[in-house]
Amino acid sequence: MCYNRRVTSPKPPIEPLDPPMVPFALGGMAAFAVAALIIWLAGGPSMWLWVCLAGFLLGIPGLLVMLRHDANRRRRRALTHPEFRVT
Repeated sequence: MCYNRRVTSPKPPIEPLDPPMVPFALGGMAAFAVAALIIWLAGGPSMWLWVCLAGFLLGIPGLLVMLRHDANRRRRRALTHPEFRVT
C-alpha cells in the first residue's frame, strides 16, 4: 500500500507547547521540602533527609534557569505573536 504523504488539510500547523516553566521548578522544590519535613517528623533515615535537602538546593539554580527561560519565552512570543500579552 502506498499512502500519499502530502498534507492536504487547510488547517494551520499545530505549534508545540511552550508552557511557563517556573511553576514546575517551584513545584519540584516544594515537593522536596515537604518530603524532607515528613522524613524529619517521622524520624526517617538521615540519608533521606540529606537527599531531600540536596534536591531542594539543586532546585535553586534550576529555578534561576527557568526564570531566564520564561523571560526569553515571553520575548519570543511577543516577537512572533504581537497580540499576545502577559498580564
